[in-house]
Amino acid sequence: MSILVTGGAGYIGSVTVEALRATRESVVVLDDLSAGHREALSPDVTFYEGDVSDAPLLRNIAKRHNIEQVIHFAAFASVPESVGEPLRYFGNNTCRLVEMLRVLRPCGLRSIVFSSTAAVYGEPQSPVIDEEHQKRPCNPYGLSKYFAEQILDWSNTAYGITHVALRYFNASGALPKGAISADSPARGEDHRPEGHLIPLVLQTALGQRERVSVFGTDYPTPDGTCVRDYVHVLDLADAHIKALRYLRDGGKSQKINLGNGKGFSVREVIETARQITGRDIAVSLDARRPGDPSTLVAAHQKAAATLGWEPRYANLGDIIQTAWDWHSDHPSGYVSSSLPPPVTKSAYE
Repeated sequence: MSILVTGGAGYIGSVTVEALRATRESVVVLDDLSAGHREALSPDVTFYEGDVSDAPLLRNIAKRHNIEQVIHFAAFASVPESVGEPLRYFGNNTCRLVEMLRVLRPCGLRSIVFSSTAAVYGEPQSPVIDEEHQKRPCNPYGLSKYFAEQILDWSNTAYGITHVALRYFNASGALPKGAISADSPARGEDHRPEGHLIPLVLQTALGQRERVSVFGTDYPTPDGTCVRDYVHVLDLADAHIKALRYLRDGGKSQKINLGNGKGFSVREVIETARQITGRDIAVSLDARRPGDPSTLVAAHQKAAATLGWEPRYANLGDIIQTAWDWHSDHPSGYVSSSLPPPVTKSAYE
């Protein structure tokens, strides 16, 4: 049996694939490379370039690799973009999940670990958000993921396909070389265009941007800027592996937060990055963006109780340091290299 990782060439997906391989799991990656990078995967990873709604391709993968479990990362993940292109987000994040489940269910799919988001909660009604907090997404991105969670609930009820929906807070940091195994490569964040705060700040420190924008300084937070809970990408990978094992051992479907339980403001992130990089980081104070909640901080006790998961990178400085190390060594992100071609649809038809 192999684990199918959709979106496995992306930021979180590639780190999770590397962590799975270190545990000697058989891994198959499906990614359309619209946001991921083939270079983020080791050359010997079984890789298919394609879409999760491509039924013939999915059937071929399921048949050849005996797929019973899926980690589903493949999604669009920009809040501002989702506000301007809501149909694109509902089509990709929600409808394509339906198509994937429709194809894989009769092929023997038993469980799925789903990449969800804290954006399902909307504007927080308490300082720290637990899984029972009201769900009022304030942007199409969060709503597309909330719809997907409900689809998974009904798939559990009707077909017995169990799931763990992992509601990330802000994914961050980078995988240092050798952190998983002696020969594990470094992996980092390379979105094009980039929309996440920490890499934008570090690109500014590298001189690749003139300044970093701070969207809103009048939020009801201590310094007026948005507060977020940052969780390291390696901690996220660890949670996915624990969720896979939990489901494989017969665990019931769950919705689980992944975060550090502590929030940091945009200004704090910028100041910490200045200290770590030793460089000036110019700032532009801009208007709020539509759809941005003021504060998102996780209660992660359920992750500890259910999965035995605790974040190892709980310090903002440590998170930014790993990201800075990666961006310093990879100022242009992933660089194309000689890689084997992906397995095509026709290969097993």
